[in-house]
Amino acid sequence: MELTGDLRGELKGKPLVSGAAEGPLAVLTKPICFWGGIDLENGTVADPHHPQFGLELSDRIVAIPAIVGSSSSSQYLLELMRTGKAPKAILLGEPELILATAAIVGREMDWRPVPIVQCDLGRLPAAERVSVSEDGTIRAS
Repeated sequence: MELTGDLRGELKGKPLVSGAAEGPLAVLTKPICFWGGIDLENGTVADPHHPQFGLELSDRIVAIPAIVGSSSSSQYLLELMRTGKAPKAILLGEPELILATAAIVGREMDWRPVPIVQCDLGRLPAAERVSVSEDGTIRAS
């Protein structure tokens, strides 16, 4: 997936789980299943067939076209939140309510929140760092 957005621009997304975050942007070009696709020990892409194999996702704003697989992805996100290895925020090309439910549960457990925003990933600001605001606005930072 190529980012075509303006370096100075912003993109309005739909918050599935509200919250604010800022950090380096990690873009996955293909959908991923958290179960088996993300290493729980270090928060990296663990699927050897994924184009971003080995990419660190923890403490980053992660753009994912879609989540594939079963509802176990929610369990993996919760474990990443519990251990402090979760992304700072997740930007989704397609809505994923099971993953959003996990982010809400983790927030209620007083773990670091993971905002989740659905947006047009092709319009993301072409920047190394982005911020996500409570209303779902994504800006280059």
